[in-house]
Amino acid sequence: MSKEGIPKINDKGNILGCFVSGGSAHFEDSQEIKDLANSQGRLFVTYIFGEKGISGKLKKLQNKDYGKDMMLILFQFYVKPIPYLLQNLKEIERYRPSEKSIGIPIIITDENFFDKSENDRYSFLTRAIFEKLDLLDKIVKKKKFDTNMEMLKSDLRRILADFSVN
Repeated sequence: MSKEGIPKINDKGNILGCFVSGGSAHFEDSQEIKDLANSQGRLFVTYIFGEKGISGKLKKLQNKDYGKDMMLILFQFYVKPIPYLLQNLKEIERYRPSEKSIGIPIIITDENFFDKSENDRYSFLTRAIFEKLDLLDKIVKKKKFDTNMEMLKSDLRRILADFSVN
C-alpha cells in the first residue's frame, strides 16, 4: 500500500494479472441482446476468476523470479467489445515505465469462445495467452529488458498443463 492507503498497481507481487471488460451492448439494443451480453460476460468471468479460473493459477508466478524490468503483465480480456473499442485496441499496449507494467488485450467473441465447447474454451484461453506472450517476448528483447520470458513461459506451461475442465 502507498502512504495514502491506495493499493499500488501490484501489491501482491504477481507478474501476471487479469482484467475483464464484460459483455457490451448498445443503448438502443433490445433487452434480449442486453441480457445475452450480460449473461455472456458473467459466464466468461467464471473462466477467469471462478473456481477453475485462470487467474488463481497465474498468481503462483511472482515478478521477483523473472527480473526487475517487468512487475506486471496484465491480460485484459474484452468480451465482445463494441466496434469503436475494438478498432482502437492494440495487439499489445505500450510499456508503462513508471509502473513497470504492460497491458495485453485479448478479444473474446462468439467465434473464438462462446460458440466453442468447454474444453475448446480453455484451450483458446491458453493459446491466446501464449500467443500474446510471444509478442511480448519480442518487445522485451527489443528494449533489452531483463525479464526472463523463456522461464516465465516454461513455468506458465507447467502451471497451465491442467487448465481444463478436468
